Amino acid sequence: MKPFSTRPRLRRTASALLLAGVLGSAELVYPQDARNRGDQNASTGPTLELLPVRGNVSMLAGAGGNITVQVGNDGVLLVDSGAAGMSDKVLESIRTVSKGQVTYIVNTNDRSDHVGGNANFARIGRPLAIARAAQARVFIVGFSSILERMSDRNAAPPVPEQAWPNDTYSGAQKNLSFNGDGIQIFHQSATTDGDSIVLFRRADVIAAGDIFDPTEYPIIDLKSGGSFAGVLEGLNRLRQMAIPADHMEGGTMIVPGHGRLSDVGDLDIYHQMVTIVRDRLQDMIKGGMTLEQVKAARPTRDYDPLYGHNTGSWTTDMFIEAAYRSLTTQRDTSGRASN
Repeated sequence: MKPFSTRPRLRRTASALLLAGVLGSAELVYPQDARNRGDQNASTGPTLELLPVRGNVSMLAGAGGNITVQVGNDGVLLVDSGAAGMSDKVLESIRTVSKGQVTYIVNTNDRSDHVGGNANFARIGRPLAIARAAQARVFIVGFSSILERMSDRNAAPPVPEQAWPNDTYSGAQKNLSFNGDGIQIFHQSATTDGDSIVLFRRADVIAAGDIFDPTEYPIIDLKSGGSFAGVLEGLNRLRQMAIPADHMEGGTMIVPGHGRLSDVGDLDIYHQMVTIVRDRLQDMIKGGMTLEQVKAARPTRDYDPLYGHNTGSWTTDMFIEAAYRSLTTQRDTSGRASN
C-alpha cells in the first residue's frame, strides 16, 4: 500500500501548488506569538494588537486565543476572553475604542486561552440593569456542555464559579441583538462537543474559534467530545456561511482561534489540508496500519513546515494520534472509514 495515496489525485496536486506558494512566507504570515497557548503572564506576554475588522467589530490578538470585540451604545461584547493573566491588558485595549461595560462574553470553547478572562470580567463593572435579579455583571454565553465541564468539582485545576457560563444554550443556535447588529451563535461539535461559531450579520464577520486555526493542525479533544469528522463538518459549515468577494479575497472576514485575520481564501487552504490529511489517514486505516505505523509514515510531512509543532500543548504527534483514534472509532461494521 502507498502510505500517501489519497483521492482525488487533482486535490493532491492543487494542495502541493498552494503549499509551495505559502511555505516561503510561513513565519511572516503566522508569527510565533500567534501560536502561544494557555495562561500568559501580563508582564512577559506579547504585546496586544487591536485590529479593526469591519464596522464596530475588531480583533484583539496576543492575549491567548484571539478575541473578537464589538462595541456600541449597548456596551461591549467579546467573543472569548483570552488568558487570565492578560485581562488587564485586554481591558486597556478595549478602552481605546469604548468606555462601555463588557456586557456579553461568548465562549467558543472551554480552553483556558479562550475562557481564562471570564472570572476577571465578571468581577468588574456594576450589576447589569437587565439582570437585576441575578446581579450579574456580565452575561457569559456558552453551550451547555461547556458549563458542565467548567462546573465539575473534580476538574483540575478547578474553574472559579465567576468564570462559568451564566447564559447557556442547548439547541442548534442562540440569537442576540446587540449594538445594532444581529448576532447568531451556532453550536458545532468539532474540537469539543461544545464549540460555538459566532456570526455578526450586519458586519459580515465570523468568529470561528479553534475550529479554524491556521497556525496549527486542528485540535481534536477526544475527552471533551471532539472528533475529526466534527472539525471537518465545522470547516464545511464555515465555508457555507462565508461569502467571498472577487477572486476568493475579501468578503466575509473570519477571526480564527489564533493567527491572523482571514478570509474565505485562507479558509479554503486550511479546509483542503484537513480534507487531504483525513483521506490519507482513512486509506491507512483501511489498509490495516497501526497507530505507530501511521506515525512512522508521516502522513502530514508535506504540511508540517506550516502547521506542525514538535513542542507545546498540541504537537503533530498528538494530532495524528487523536485523528487516528477518532477516525478508527467512526469505522462502520463493514470496516470502511466513515466520510
